[in-house]
Amino acid sequence: MAEVQTTSYSGEMAQRFIEFVMLQSQNAALFLGQFPHPQTGETEVNLEAARMFIDQLEMIQEKTRGNLSADESRVIGNALTSLRMAYVEVSRAGGKPAAEHEPAPSVSESSKVEQSASAEGIASTETSSDSRKKFTKSYGA
Repeated sequence: MAEVQTTSYSGEMAQRFIEFVMLQSQNAALFLGQFPHPQTGETEVNLEAARMFIDQLEMIQEKTRGNLSADESRVIGNALTSLRMAYVEVSRAGGKPAAEHEPAPSVSESSKVEQSASAEGIASTETSSDSRKKFTKSYGA
């Protein structure tokens, strides 16, 4: 019976960890202008605040390395990858939310995105014969 309680407790803790990661991710996305501020309805870009939340997630990932389940590792890894890419896009746009300066790339433009990522030194795990979409871009619309 104690085993069931431990398993239940572990599942609850895993869920709390994932919720924490998602909350930190949403805060970073808010400051990257990916969706409007809940009180003002305006999109806001604050790269320093976004960087702080991204840095906190990186610290959590490093401090918990080896202690996370596969799902927990995947969630924090995916969150960090998405946030880092969004941060780079917004900082290159001069602090403007990506939605304001360019539309989201269409499926036909995905090869251009991959070529750009390769040119900038971002590793791609996709082969030329593998046409599955690896990530999505959301502007919080």
